[in-house]
Amino acid sequence: MIMTVIKVVLYILLAPILGGLMEGVDRVVSARMQRRQGPPLFQPFYDVYKLLAKQTTVVNSIQVLFVIAYTIFTIFTGALFFGGGDMLLVFFALSMSEVMMVLAAYSTNGPYSALGANRELLQMMCYEPMILLVAIGFYEANGSFMVNDLIHAANPAIIKIPGMLIGFLFILTIKFRKSPFDMSTSHHAHQEMVKGLTSDISGTNLAFYEIAEWYDEVLMMGIVAMFFIYNNPISIVWAVIACIIFYLMETLIDNIFPRVKYMAMLVSSWVVILVTAGTNLLILSVIK
Repeated sequence: MIMTVIKVVLYILLAPILGGLMEGVDRVVSARMQRRQGPPLFQPFYDVYKLLAKQTTVVNSIQVLFVIAYTIFTIFTGALFFGGGDMLLVFFALSMSEVMMVLAAYSTNGPYSALGANRELLQMMCYEPMILLVAIGFYEANGSFMVNDLIHAANPAIIKIPGMLIGFLFILTIKFRKSPFDMSTSHHAHQEMVKGLTSDISGTNLAFYEIAEWYDEVLMMGIVAMFFIYNNPISIVWAVIACIIFYLMETLIDNIFPRVKYMAMLVSSWVVILVTAGTNLLILSVIK
């Protein structure tokens, strides 16, 4: 119980630092790929600091409530995961946090925010099935939904569910809103909807959103690490290396692929999910 509390506290304190650094690395690497100077590594922290100091303009009070709820649910989701909780509960809480952000955009009645919210719902349709299948895959591989049980398994999950990892890495691009799937909102200047989902969010509320995104990125990388961690302590090192490689791959994809239309996103994601996760589950059911 004490160790669980320590893990949760460490996540709450360290995740935004690690998430901000990940975002900074993404910007620096992207700049080098484009042969430009780019921002410093700590630019995401400077941005959030400036947002916290700016005047906050809100369309209505319910918008603030939904943004705060999004931040709280995102932190709660990560705390459940790193505290060793139930994977199903983790993913259900994650879905709830995304719904809060969509409701925040809808509550503004702004055209760009509404369009961004519509696109965010489409993106959720693409990645939510895969996220649920990942939980099922971990259960099929190790017979438990509890994170504590999964990280103490006799063998790494990647041995039994490699297809799940491939599918999960594909939908991570959608979840992170990286090109070619940066449809609801984007950190690039080529966004045709101003800022889409976050167009009508400013000041402190936008800072909360950015911090929640950092928590979310750390959570997603934690799930990737789960595929490699088992009861051998050295597996943690391999998991960290894998997370670094896969995160840099997301940055590479973000820089070399143009945005696609929403139907291409829907079709490609469902095809990948069916081929990778579906085939993997079928094989597991046969060999059991």
